[in-house]
Amino acid sequence: MKVIETPIGGVLRIVPDVYGDERGFFLESFHAKKFAALGIPHLFVQDNHSRSAMGVLRGLHFQKRHPQGKLVRVLSGSLFDVAVDVRPGSPTFGQWFGLVLSASEPEFLYLPEGMAHGFLALEDRTELFYKCTDFYDAADEGGIHWDDPAIGIAWPAAPSTLSPKDAAFPRLSELSPGDLPRL
Repeated sequence: MKVIETPIGGVLRIVPDVYGDERGFFLESFHAKKFAALGIPHLFVQDNHSRSAMGVLRGLHFQKRHPQGKLVRVLSGSLFDVAVDVRPGSPTFGQWFGLVLSASEPEFLYLPEGMAHGFLALEDRTELFYKCTDFYDAADEGGIHWDDPAIGIAWPAAPSTLSPKDAAFPRLSELSPGDLPRL
């Protein structure tokens, strides 16, 4: 497994060892000891799986009182995945990191607690699978508007579909400290 650090502390790209032949391929999608050695908590309590059509943008979501670390991978299709640092006091607060994740080139992205997460599906039937370090609670959800100019995410395209909830999220500057993750 190869680990690539990003400009945001704790956000890691993980390139797994993939063993392929004429039958297809094999990779370990999770190994508690190996991930723990990378500094990634191995207590994940919830798995999520979503499918999106091309142009769907989901996010930017975070949990306030029960922040979630996430281990993200794409099972089919491709997407542009984004993490925004919303950890109060972080030296990279308000900064973002994004990359294309695809099923054809398996890679994981680990987001520690305190990141807002979102993605834009680049193909039809894009499936995202991710493990979480805490349980989802709808009453605990927060978010940031996907195109907040102060953050300046360079999305590869404008979304064609956005949920009303995601469209109504405020800009980061409009949030009070109590609206941010409590770490």
